[in-house]
Amino acid sequence: MPKERETHAYDDIIDLPHPDSRRHPRMSRLDRAAQFAPFAALTGYGAAVEETARLTEMPLEQDETAKAVLNEKLRMLADFLAEAPQVTITYFLPDERKAGGAYVRVSGTVKAVEEYERTVVMTDKTVIPMESIREISGELFEGLETE
Repeated sequence: MPKERETHAYDDIIDLPHPDSRRHPRMSRLDRAAQFAPFAALTGYGAAVEETARLTEMPLEQDETAKAVLNEKLRMLADFLAEAPQVTITYFLPDERKAGGAYVRVSGTVKAVEEYERTVVMTDKTVIPMESIREISGELFEGLETE
C-alpha cells in the first residue's frame, strides 16, 4: 500500500521565500528589539528622587570674635594685594536648586578685594561674597590669632 502524503493548510506556501515590501524596508534586528524595551512611564522620576536625596548643609553662624579676625584678614589682604598673596578661602556656596548649600575651599592668588561690592576676586575669576567667607588662611596670616 503506497504511503499517502499528509496535506496541511499551508503546504502550498511553506517553502516560499519571505516576501519583501517595496514600500516598507525590512526592520533591523536592533530596531525590532527596541520595540520590546521597557517603557519609562514616569520620565524624570529617577532624577527627582536623586535630587531629593542629595544632601545640603546650612551655613554656620560665626561669633563676633571670628568675624573680627576675618575682617582683619580681609583688611590685610587689601593692603598686601601688590605682593600677590597666596591664600585658601573657605566659603559657603548656596545650592541653586534647594535650601542650603556646601562649604567650598578655594586656593590661589587674590586679584582684588572689592569693598563696595563686598567681594573677594581671585585671579581665576572666582568671585566670593565676603559675607559667605568662613575662613581665610595663608602665609600672610601666620602669627595672627585665629578663632
